[in-house]
Amino acid sequence: MSTLTPKPAPRPRGERSRAASAALHAALAVASLVALFPVLFIVFVSLRGRDGWQEPTRFVGFDFSNYAHILGETKFLTWFGNSVIVALGATVLGVFIAATAGYAVSRMRFPGHRSLMWTFLVVQMFPMAVLIVPLYNILGELGLLDSYTGLIVTYCSVSVPFCAWMLKGYFDTIPAEIDEAGRVDGLTPFGTFWRLILPLARPGLAVTAFYSFITAWGEVAFATQFMSSEDHYTLAVGLQTFVGQQKAEWGLMTAAAVLITVPAAAVFFFVQRNLIAGLTAGGTKG
Repeated sequence: MSTLTPKPAPRPRGERSRAASAALHAALAVASLVALFPVLFIVFVSLRGRDGWQEPTRFVGFDFSNYAHILGETKFLTWFGNSVIVALGATVLGVFIAATAGYAVSRMRFPGHRSLMWTFLVVQMFPMAVLIVPLYNILGELGLLDSYTGLIVTYCSVSVPFCAWMLKGYFDTIPAEIDEAGRVDGLTPFGTFWRLILPLARPGLAVTAFYSFITAWGEVAFATQFMSSEDHYTLAVGLQTFVGQQKAEWGLMTAAAVLITVPAAAVFFFVQRNLIAGLTAGGTKG
């Protein structure tokens, strides 16, 4: 009497085989190495001394001489303070303007509200290099060249259109009944916006704040053209002083680059919980 071998149970739908799981994990590991290699290499070079980067394959030990030189013998701390002032100013002012504009377009129907949002979209299409000359002339006429205010206003002109579009989409997901409840309780339109809507829009505000901060923190072109005195340099401009006509101080540049990434990483860690929620909610409605 022959025995029938039982058929293997069918794999549940959506469950991967072992080979597929191994291939997926291998691909993820390779992608992680590719993403982390530049960062790790910069940290490695920054710990090799002023000229240790010229022999990256020979182990000569690590030291913090580049960091000591950056912090003690250059104006890095001045540049750092300037960048903090400009980035925070551009973030606070840009998010406030974008939030009020996005809320107005989302809730109010006034002449030109559609063209306003299309104007924001068109402005985003211009490359940054095209805007340098007209912005330089405008700031010169207003006496805002080589000043924090001029650079903050410039960065807001770059970040506000995108942030307004995103926050408008996020405000569309908040029920309009909340605004009606605020009016019933005697709140003004701005009071409703400030006390009821903004607390509910924290994920969207976190995304736009992060975008505004990163835009101002790492920008080079505008800061290079608009800041002429070394005491007003931002970090991106100050890094260029390490590149001479004959030699580039790669050890100092990599050490400064590592220090520059710390605030950006701190801001990302602070808002990371709201980033995904803000991005997905802001993209549900246009």
